[in-house]
Amino acid sequence: MLDQNHLSFLRNIHLFNGLDDSQFDQVVNSSRLLSLHKDESLFSQGDDVKCFYIVYSGLVKLFRLSMDGQEKVIEIVTPGQSFAEALMFLERPNFPVSSSALNDAEVIMVDAAQFIRMLSSSPSTCLTLLGEMSQRIRGLVQEIDNLSVQNGRHRLSAYILEQAGIDNHIKLAVPKAVLASRLSIQPETFSRILKQLRSSSAISIDGSNIEILDRDQLEDYAMI
Repeated sequence: MLDQNHLSFLRNIHLFNGLDDSQFDQVVNSSRLLSLHKDESLFSQGDDVKCFYIVYSGLVKLFRLSMDGQEKVIEIVTPGQSFAEALMFLERPNFPVSSSALNDAEVIMVDAAQFIRMLSSSPSTCLTLLGEMSQRIRGLVQEIDNLSVQNGRHRLSAYILEQAGIDNHIKLAVPKAVLASRLSIQPETFSRILKQLRSSSAISIDGSNIEILDRDQLEDYAMI
């Protein structure tokens, strides 16, 4: 059941903030809140797509399993981010990834069929959605470039800089093994790179807290 806090939250999501009251009501009346425990599955690769999701709280990972059972994390979805919305435009779509909660999480499930019906009367939302999907495609192309030309130290350094922003500090919200998979780095290599960055005095590490001590050096490692 969505309460007023959830409705206010949805109103600020890019997919909803251009809707009039009638359109918004159409969508939220067919939406519901799901509470997930840590490691609880949301959907599995190959399942039929009947809805898309918005993370309200917690973290959700999207991943694929290789033939030998190795997990590759495709994305870590944070509060305010949506996922799987592009799939609703495919004929008889299936999820190309699996999804589960990294910690206790709440997600809002939006009925895809109802959302598409609403889109037919909202060209502005169609354009917003197209813009969002275009941005994600650009991001995926950039990630492919990074994986092709950058090594693990480059990717991890760039991630720390991106997450820290001007505060020069981040708290890792996900297990290191999950983050290593997301950055396409082996867990043991991930740990070794962190130690190298700390030994070079580019960063300090205290548990899950990382502080940037020498931004110029870290930017050199990230090839910025």
